[in-house]
Amino acid sequence: MCLAVPSLVVAVADAVATVEAFGQRRDVSLMLMDAPVAVGDYVLVQAGGFVFERLEATEARQSLELMQEAFAADGRDLRAW
Repeated sequence: MCLAVPSLVVAVADAVATVEAFGQRRDVSLMLMDAPVAVGDYVLVQAGGFVFERLEATEARQSLELMQEAFAADGRDLRAW
């Protein structure tokens, strides 16, 4: 099973976005998106580094808060996403 972490888009260049989640940044592909993605959007990234969905900011922040609570209760490091 795969867990997609909502990630904030901090930069976009051609078909690549730089996203950030839990203080970690990585470059991901936008090739699967049929709608534009902009800085400030929240997206879901599948295994392999492909963005597959854009999220509403409120929904993304709620999911991130729940994940942070769950990982904290388990003692896991969120940066390992």
